[in-house]
Amino acid sequence: MSMESNYDKFPAVKVDGSVVTGWENIFSLLQSQTDDKVIAIECYQGVNEEEIKSNLRDLGSFIDTKLLLKEESEIIKLTQEDVTDDAIFGFITKLKLEAFFDHEKLQNKQKELENKPKELTIVCGPGAFLCAPNADVKIYADMARWEIQQRMRRHEVHGLGMNNAHEAVNFQYKRAFFVDWRVCDKFKKEWFHKCDYLLDTNTSGFPKLVDMATVQEGLTKAVGQPIRVVPFFDPGPWGGHWMEEVCDLDTEGKPNHAWCFDCVPEENSLLLNIGGEIVEIPSIDLVFFRSRQLLGEEVEARFGQEFPIRFDFLDTMGGGNLSLQVHPDTTYIQQNFGMNYTQDESYYMLDAKEGACVYLGMKRGIDSGSMIDDLKKAQEGNVAFDAEKYVNTFPAKKHDHFLIPGGTVHCSGKDSMVLEISATPFIFTFKMWDWGRLGLDGKPRPINIEHASKVIDWDRDTVYAENELINQVAKIAEGDGWFEERTGLHKRQFIETRRHWFSKAVIHDTQGAVNVLNLVEGDEAIIESPNNLFEPYVVHYAETFIVPAAVGEYSIRPYGKSEGKTLATIKAFVRTKA
Repeated sequence: MSMESNYDKFPAVKVDGSVVTGWENIFSLLQSQTDDKVIAIECYQGVNEEEIKSNLRDLGSFIDTKLLLKEESEIIKLTQEDVTDDAIFGFITKLKLEAFFDHEKLQNKQKELENKPKELTIVCGPGAFLCAPNADVKIYADMARWEIQQRMRRHEVHGLGMNNAHEAVNFQYKRAFFVDWRVCDKFKKEWFHKCDYLLDTNTSGFPKLVDMATVQEGLTKAVGQPIRVVPFFDPGPWGGHWMEEVCDLDTEGKPNHAWCFDCVPEENSLLLNIGGEIVEIPSIDLVFFRSRQLLGEEVEARFGQEFPIRFDFLDTMGGGNLSLQVHPDTTYIQQNFGMNYTQDESYYMLDAKEGACVYLGMKRGIDSGSMIDDLKKAQEGNVAFDAEKYVNTFPAKKHDHFLIPGGTVHCSGKDSMVLEISATPFIFTFKMWDWGRLGLDGKPRPINIEHASKVIDWDRDTVYAENELINQVAKIAEGDGWFEERTGLHKRQFIETRRHWFSKAVIHDTQGAVNVLNLVEGDEAIIESPNNLFEPYVVHYAETFIVPAAVGEYSIRPYGKSEGKTLATIKAFVRTKA
């Protein structure tokens, strides 16, 4: 396709206030406020404590909390049950941050601080608030998870209490996903609201310090209006080139763009435009600290402080097939990985070339044992796996919607642009066949035939797919200049999707549950509050946006160059009522 991109890659929530930028200015501010006090700087995993230390050490004496942690060998033993020996998967930990500390060292340092001489003291690192719970100034150094992962790729960061920056990225990520981030998140929930400042060090060498009252105001403002989190684009072995044009991406040094995590609050960032200065925080903070306003009471009651809906892009335009894969059912993911719910999903086709297809469900009458045997032979490198012998292929065109409940074998073929709408546990994909190719690092990507063989629903065959999984579209409402269609998801899935076609304003209502939408047709639209509760909000083609539950009623209509044309949105929400 050919179009002028107006996709906003850096959406931000505007907040009144001011930001202190640069280490020199931060140093001066803290020096003027603290005299002989204690400053505690709590660091999320991935924050570069050495950068903080090197720039603030001259304020006074410095306590590095990493020196109070248990020995690495003890932490490895402590976390082994959750980290496991698997290359990809672990178990969601129940550990708390306190478990990582040598309690004698911690208690001694706490007593030392209580009796310290009259001098300014900085306590910095993970567990700074454990060491100095009564610090005069508390600062939370937060970190976006995508920046952490970039640092992992550059081997710049270590796990909690570990010296593992040299490890392969998948091992670093696994430890962070199953252990470190869970531990840090629990601690963050306890202390975040008690802090005086937030420190943004996502950009090395250019820190930003903002008072926590301003951050809290930003979170409150965010849940009272439509918002977007910051999309993250990444290349992959099967990646394509559609997003490069539509989303105006920099292609220098990148072979393709395979993924865009356009609405994955656990991984994305939220930008706050504070008096013209951009401060980046993890968007999961919005889920943690404004969960009821964001999710709605019923959704929060069901999922807790988790954002259950995920929107992301899978671009195979000019690329290759995705890996042939399957997701576990709820029982399997609960018993084996400690997750509460599984990754049921769907493929909504934003675009597709002629001849594009989706692999979906088993062919009727195939022998399951033969298929698993052939997959294992292919994995050993003896022969290529004949996917079309066992798996259905269905033609795919723009605006088709394929439903993929857990247990269904699937993958998108080449020359497609998929908007993946799914539940959030995004790491639990069991790859069975990757078409004999290598990852971008030149190494084979992990294959999980053993897990997959235990979760495939062999009854999801051709007839089942045709009758229940492909374009289950039904018109359910219409009005002046608009009509609404239900497009899924499957009855086994907790997400409902609705598509609205409109040439005039169409009224929506969150009905007390978070809505996630994407403008799947048309150049731009405007979202407005009938009661002027938020400023009009403009969205562009292919942008995913969140309407928090607290917003209630809102309208969407064509805007700008799209006025007088027919547009479409796809909307997802959690089914809370029969």
